[in-house]
Amino acid sequence: MSGVFITGTDTEIGKTVASAALIRHLVASGYRCAGMKPVASGCVRHAGNLVNDDALALMSASNVTVSYQDVNPWAFEPPVSPNIAAHQANVTIDTDSITSAYRRLANDADTVVVEGVGGWLVPLAPAISVETLARTLALPVILVVGLRLGCINHALLTERVIKQGSCRLIGWIANHLTSDFSSARENIDTLTGLMHSPLIAEIGYMTDNGKVASMKILRPDLIESTFLN
Repeated sequence: MSGVFITGTDTEIGKTVASAALIRHLVASGYRCAGMKPVASGCVRHAGNLVNDDALALMSASNVTVSYQDVNPWAFEPPVSPNIAAHQANVTIDTDSITSAYRRLANDADTVVVEGVGGWLVPLAPAISVETLARTLALPVILVVGLRLGCINHALLTERVIKQGSCRLIGWIANHLTSDFSSARENIDTLTGLMHSPLIAEIGYMTDNGKVASMKILRPDLIESTFLN
């Protein structure tokens, strides 16, 4: 089984955009690729079930038919931290159920792109965080950096924590959150010089008209070595 874990410097910085773009890239390369959003808050009810827009976006980008429950085994309605949402729902998020769902997805696909929730240290349950989940799934990590004021500090701190743990950081993706961040290029150049992991892709700003965000792969060798071997 091959796959990757997508994390970010914060919430609302483009993890789903990056994950879906990566899935589309792999699909275009001829591979069966599934997406997974193990834990999601801020879900809405549809036909009696809770569904999440991020999970649906990953399913739309993929080219394998899988169940929503495997893509998003833990769904919560309140738009709050997952540990708080789980406590309010009187349930406890566990990694065993997520691992089982991941294995079912991996059985139907060549590779699985797993999107985390929030940032790297977001708690999911007592003694379980996003970091714990990535480590349990034994997946290499890609860090999405949303380009905005403060992203340099957030990116460097997140990279440091990931590297201090037992997960392998492949590299990072620069995501343009707006069209008017005047120092976006300078921020990318600064991070390229300071980060110890390589910049592997850059995602253009996605407008509100539904246009699919474009992703420019800068290190195809790392993509190939991670997924395509």
